[in-house]
Amino acid sequence: MIPDTIIRPHAELAYAHELEALAAHDDRPRPANWRLSPWAVVTYLLGGKVGKTDIEPKYYGQRRLIEIAVATLATDRALLLLGIPGTAKTWVSEHLAAAISGDSTLMVQGTAGTNEESLRYGWNYARLLAEGPSDKALVPSPVMEGMRQGKLVRVEELTRLPADVQDTLITLLSEKTLPVPELNTEVQARRGFNLIATSNDRDKGVNELSAALRRRFNTVVLPLPATLEEEVTIVQNRVAALGKSLELPPEAAPLREIQRLVAIFRELRNGKTEDGREKLKSPTATLSTAELISVVHQGQSLAVHFGDGELRAHDLAAGITGAVVKDTGTDTIVWQEYLETVIKKREGWQDLYRACKELE
Repeated sequence: MIPDTIIRPHAELAYAHELEALAAHDDRPRPANWRLSPWAVVTYLLGGKVGKTDIEPKYYGQRRLIEIAVATLATDRALLLLGIPGTAKTWVSEHLAAAISGDSTLMVQGTAGTNEESLRYGWNYARLLAEGPSDKALVPSPVMEGMRQGKLVRVEELTRLPADVQDTLITLLSEKTLPVPELNTEVQARRGFNLIATSNDRDKGVNELSAALRRRFNTVVLPLPATLEEEVTIVQNRVAALGKSLELPPEAAPLREIQRLVAIFRELRNGKTEDGREKLKSPTATLSTAELISVVHQGQSLAVHFGDGELRAHDLAAGITGAVVKDTGTDTIVWQEYLETVIKKREGWQDLYRACKELE
């Protein structure tokens, strides 16, 4: 049982019943230390029906991309999930780890301040001073634990790691060995160990991967949703799932408002209206699906706590403006032009136009 006080349980807990059902019906070959076969992992990610259990889709997109990702992890090659923010890279990596290893918690979060110890190991300095280097004084990293246990390890935002820290992975991925010279020993990876890294290909100021490190990865690019309908479905499902933990009623997010919001984001992102008849300027923001979901949740909260409980245009207006206008110079102009040339003229959208104009 997951405690009601947990906002976001780990994937292996939140979807334990699905993983158990898949394991019970999975009679296909499994790589060493995998909880499920590659076929069952793909079914878990993309959805289906196993026995009497409905498997909820975790990812909406091309099946082949997920198949390639899973097949990569069944080899000795590491997997790099690449894409702009909001294309479900972290979401996919978490669910892959949950389905394959039954544990999505072995994770290193890449930042400019992440040091080499996060990928290798550290020390309990009190014990180190008292006893000297020893197994008890060693503090294993998630990577070391993954190697010992034969599990998947996740490295989020790989290109945010400093270049010298990135290069620590070269030996780990090539030799599948982590030397511990202080103890004159090493940790050798058990079968089942592999690494899933994610990287944002549009962020500025990141540390590019060296050619040597890039060769250690198979890269899968996760695209934005192909159609408006597909993106609406993603937003609906994620809003419903997250709304349960935040105790927001499902009726607080009408389909019509989600459709309008998705249309706005897609048109500004693509630089043209959905029918392709009119070209538009695009803002500096990426306007990802993840931001869409955040705007809906903010609007839901406003509607529930300060309105009549139903999401309306004036609940969404502030969130839309905040998502679009990241650079107050250029983005403000882009947003104002879009309001006047598209939203103002669109039939049935006058309430949204007025709500956005009132915020100026």
